[in-house]
Amino acid sequence: MKTVFGMIALFFLAGCGSNDNTADILPAGNELTYTFTSGTEGWQGDFADYPLEREAIYEFAFEYTHLPFPLDENDGALMLSGNNHSDDLFMFIKKKIDGLEPDTLYQLNFTVEFASNVADGMIGVGGSPGEGVLVKVGATTQEPVKILDDSGWYRMSIDKGNQSNGGSDMVVIGDFSNDTDQNIYTLKTLHNDTPFIAKTNGDGELWCIVGTDSGFESTTTIYYSTIKVQISN
Repeated sequence: MKTVFGMIALFFLAGCGSNDNTADILPAGNELTYTFTSGTEGWQGDFADYPLEREAIYEFAFEYTHLPFPLDENDGALMLSGNNHSDDLFMFIKKKIDGLEPDTLYQLNFTVEFASNVADGMIGVGGSPGEGVLVKVGATTQEPVKILDDSGWYRMSIDKGNQSNGGSDMVVIGDFSNDTDQNIYTLKTLHNDTPFIAKTNGDGELWCIVGTDSGFESTTTIYYSTIKVQISN
């Protein structure tokens, strides 16, 4: 059952569950795989590009759950949901990777599998509920966080770009449409076509981030089922 959280509850949830708030050390195969079989596996969720004073109407939710029907409801997933009143909502998950060489450039290849219930070519308010919701991946030296600006809006501390445009810290890898003509939850897999280049900090750490940047002015609910990150230099 989905639960709507206030932001205090969201921060609490991001700190709970299996291996939460811990960094993963890169294994010998140089690939980290998260299938969320028993918890969040240390991934934390949050939201940006919205005004603080209207936070309640966005109906934010982030939780560890299972895939929705008609998918295998025994499979774990990370669910994020938000009602996009700003026409520019960013919903994201992040994870710290450790054990890398300090101050070193790395190439990252992401594979992201998620469940979408939006058929191709749908029309929606402000934009398509599928093609108007862009999926982005990236990595940063410092933890990506939302920051309250002088106008009372939460913005990201990193350069994620805006909607269909990527930025220096994130790139677009596809959209939320499910590649079918049915509005039922279907698994979709995306990956970056060229390696994403990021530099570690002095402690040999990187923060990986995956998110959706939306121009669709209503509710989007995404279930992340698998995230793979291959890292090499």
